[in-house]
Amino acid sequence: MSNNKRRILVTSALPYANGPLHLGHLVEYIQTDIWARYQRLTGQECYYVCADDAHGTPIMLRAEDDGITPEELIARMGREHRADFADFLIAFDNYHSTHSPENRHYSELIYRRLNANGHISRRTIKQAFDPEKGIFLPDRFIKGQCPRCAALDQYGDNCEVCGSTYSPTDLINPISVVSGAAPVERESEHFFFRLKDFQDMLKDWTGGEHLQPEVKNKLQEWFDVGLQDWDISRDAPYFGFEIPDAPDKYFYVWLDAPIGYMASFRNLCDRSGIMFDEFWDPDAETELYHFIGKDILYFHALFWPAMLDGAGFRKPSAVFAHGFLTVNGNKMSKSRGTFITARTYLDQLNPEYLRYYFAAKLNNRVEDLDLNLEDFVQRVNSDLVGKVVNIASRCAGFITKRFDGLLAAEMHDAHLYREFVAAGAGVARCYENREYSRGMREIMALADQANQYIADQKPWEIARRGGAETLLHQVCTTGLNLFRILVTYLSPVIPATAQRVETFLGCGIINPGGWNAIQQPLANHRIKPYEHLLRRVEASQTDAMIEASRKTGAIADRTGPLAADPVAATISIDDFNKVDLRIARITEAQRVEGADKLLKLSLDLGGENRTVFAGIKSAYPPDELVGRYTVVVANLAPRKMRFGVSQGMVLAAGPGGQDLWLLSPDPGAQPGMRVR
Repeated sequence: MSNNKRRILVTSALPYANGPLHLGHLVEYIQTDIWARYQRLTGQECYYVCADDAHGTPIMLRAEDDGITPEELIARMGREHRADFADFLIAFDNYHSTHSPENRHYSELIYRRLNANGHISRRTIKQAFDPEKGIFLPDRFIKGQCPRCAALDQYGDNCEVCGSTYSPTDLINPISVVSGAAPVERESEHFFFRLKDFQDMLKDWTGGEHLQPEVKNKLQEWFDVGLQDWDISRDAPYFGFEIPDAPDKYFYVWLDAPIGYMASFRNLCDRSGIMFDEFWDPDAETELYHFIGKDILYFHALFWPAMLDGAGFRKPSAVFAHGFLTVNGNKMSKSRGTFITARTYLDQLNPEYLRYYFAAKLNNRVEDLDLNLEDFVQRVNSDLVGKVVNIASRCAGFITKRFDGLLAAEMHDAHLYREFVAAGAGVARCYENREYSRGMREIMALADQANQYIADQKPWEIARRGGAETLLHQVCTTGLNLFRILVTYLSPVIPATAQRVETFLGCGIINPGGWNAIQQPLANHRIKPYEHLLRRVEASQTDAMIEASRKTGAIADRTGPLAADPVAATISIDDFNKVDLRIARITEAQRVEGADKLLKLSLDLGGENRTVFAGIKSAYPPDELVGRYTVVVANLAPRKMRFGVSQGMVLAAGPGGQDLWLLSPDPGAQPGMRVR
């Protein structure tokens, strides 16, 4: 490891100040925190900053629903987010808000520089407008029928059934999610960032070592299609920063959100004397890293470096993307109780259990991570309690009772100790490269060796037979020194336990440079009596967490803002009679290669066979559908899709994803019967 101290600024994506943190969020913050703690532990100068993403239409509407101002809402959510982060041991050097003077300053500065350099254009566009609320509607606040496959209840920007993307104006029978009114088109002048001006720079930057290989492949798709100008403005009313010299025009939230990284760091610099320019100048010799979810790659790997380059700031050293969290193999679900908030978890379980479990499954690829609760209980109990903490509990009592808490001057197996120290280089590489799962395996392999050493030496038998006090003293001293190394290696993951071990052993572990302190063993050194460091997880605790989440989710679904879809516009009985609903029996169900959400269904409509593509893959395994009866829109015009022709539509209810239920007739219904 180099003796030259690195200077590093690291960020995580900003959580939206519109609701509580959940375990899906925590994947990113735990991953980043572990990396930043490791850097500090090895003596690097590393700053970790973040902030609440506090602007946008959803926050404005949520505040209105709650009967408070947007400022009051974001202040409340900021307090909740900070408390959750602190209790999950996320060690930010600064946590700020995008609704801040610093963020206004840098948003205006970057905009003015881009505009002065010819990278901002203006043009009039047509937008969906809610005539009842008097606001322009973001794409996700409009729902209707997909213009490509005719799927119902799709958002205004893309179809979750066939995967098509489109403009909200293309939707069939669109409605406003806010009021239920049919949107109308209105024209408005908007401001656009000319992303294509930076195509050559971006191809060069994305082709370097700044992104993961699978991210580069994804970005190539966007280059192949051609980079598009980016709409960076929104019309009043809007909660955000007004664009300079443009009354009633506001910066789109995604323009000032990443600038929040700069703003939070500036706030830290002003309080601590750090030189801001040394980290953001284009020729800065410092390092800048962003940890993000795979769903916001376009913003961080294209827009953000282009904005920085066009405004005369440095580009990121690297952007690290991760996948989504599933629970028990499925997407998080309120009805199943697996949409777990940070606070619901904390009410039942130690945060370090989740930190360790995530670390044991995280790697440096863009892969989804599954929280299997049965495996979670087993792994935490086996690894942290059964392997690591067990070493201290087996050795410390002898040191306290037989040797007045004083470790021996020499170890019984100094060679084994040196092997453990030498293994630190491999563990360090795993942390540095974000291969945490491999690192945890290497640490647990060392823990197995330590436990095997104690099992072979049998200190309890040495104590029972007497006459070998020196051997007992040295064996237990060796065991506790091995334990100290393991906890040092684990300290970025379980920092609170490491701090308790510091007190127990009377030595520094988590302080900067603590990684190198293990080069010298503890000898002739006094320790305190051992106290329990971690307790076993009980399945009853995870059961209680799921039950609490299920109750919370049910309440949120009934009372949360914008939780229920509004009733669509009224139709006449003649309109309804045009829809021919028939009973169908599913004779075959197949996965569709290349489609994330579609199943190909073969339907029997009473002597007539149909093929229908249905977006129910996340809710139903294909083999569970064969033989089931359901309801199909039989007179829907065939729709050509890239996977084939869909000859109708099966009906289902629910918010989507796993929470989707096929409509089924009562017993006795037969294929081909009309639904009346």
